[in-house]
Amino acid sequence: MTAARLERHGEVSVLYVMAAPAEYGDHLRARIQPLMTGIGPVEAAVALTAALARLEAAGDLPDLIVSLGSCGSRVLEHAAVYQAASVAYRDMDASPLGFPKGVTPLLDQPAVLTLPCPIPGAPVARLSTGANVVSGAAYDAIDAEMVDMETWALVRAAQTFGLPLIALRGVSDGRAELKALEDWTATLHHVDRNLAVALDRLIAVLEADGLAALEIPALQGQDPAQRSPDSITS
Repeated sequence: MTAARLERHGEVSVLYVMAAPAEYGDHLRARIQPLMTGIGPVEAAVALTAALARLEAAGDLPDLIVSLGSCGSRVLEHAAVYQAASVAYRDMDASPLGFPKGVTPLLDQPAVLTLPCPIPGAPVARLSTGANVVSGAAYDAIDAEMVDMETWALVRAAQTFGLPLIALRGVSDGRAELKALEDWTATLHHVDRNLAVALDRLIAVLEADGLAALEIPALQGQDPAQRSPDSITS
């Protein structure tokens, strides 16, 4: 885990968070130094909570957390970057006890958490977080266009400190069955480039509008499975 380092864009201080060094390519390295949490919801929650606790103790909490990384999708354009309009926790299933699937018992949270999508015109999609790699027919059971392994945990950690979180995800896999590590890593250099483009656009919005930009709603009526004319890809 790398140390937390805040970046400032206008009046907004930002903590960037990523899971794996393989996703942190040359284009992002030229722009940011993120907190590296490790892979999966447990590592993500532990690492971000610990980092935020240290920052809070130093009186230096960020205004915003931005999570960057790859995701899987069977329906979205590969290598393109999407703003996560919402996130669900697919591991949680207490339905035998009468709770709706995805709802954590005794926690006052819905099964799906809405996230800000402040980059105007950039495509949006729903995200599902869980501790498993999704491949092939496993997508049939997931009610979201994207899957990852960290965002729900990061959002819950951020909520504990009263902080908003933006999630930007580049599609690295999903069209074919995953059979080897290279099936994930082979496209990460394209994802890195497109995440950097998205990041530049986000920074411009934050510098222009500050945290008020987070109140911009996701585009209404947009089908996330279709490529937007303004998709973040090159």
